[in-house]
Amino acid sequence: MRSTTILGVRKGPLVAMGGDGQVTLEHQIMKTTARKVRTLYQGRILVGFAGAVADAFTLFDKLETKVEAHHGSLHRAAVELAREWRTDRVLRRLEALLAAMDKEHTFLIAGTGEVIEPDDGLIGIGSGGGYALAAARALVAHTDLPPRRIVEESLRITAGLCIYSNDTIVVEELP
Repeated sequence: MRSTTILGVRKGPLVAMGGDGQVTLEHQIMKTTARKVRTLYQGRILVGFAGAVADAFTLFDKLETKVEAHHGSLHRAAVELAREWRTDRVLRRLEALLAAMDKEHTFLIAGTGEVIEPDDGLIGIGSGGGYALAAARALVAHTDLPPRRIVEESLRITAGLCIYSNDTIVVEELP
């Protein structure tokens, strides 16, 4: 998925997720201040998206419905969303990825049925996801920075490398 960078960092009990603000259409920047990270379930779940915006909003709404139905269980909601996304004829055509985090779990949710939980509690998606993830891993290993600062610094580094990302950064944290 091109045209964005989403990064989530879990360090001890602290969790933060951030994204850049750039929206591109083919080779043109259409918006620089988009908000690609949201909270769910009274601020207890963070979700970021990459891919086609309308598709991502559809999936975000579906995840929110699943989280509510499962009383805040991100794990259960992620599995149910992936199952529906993979099997529904309309949904399976959606082109987006979701990154979702709560106090216990970090998930990548994809339309091919994947619900992947990274080993290290770090997740990066979008065109700049790999750059941001590499920077975050280095900062986690070699600094005492809190997750919010790791997300901010990693996204700034990514903005200097990825042409589909910018340095207009939005970061959300779990309380």
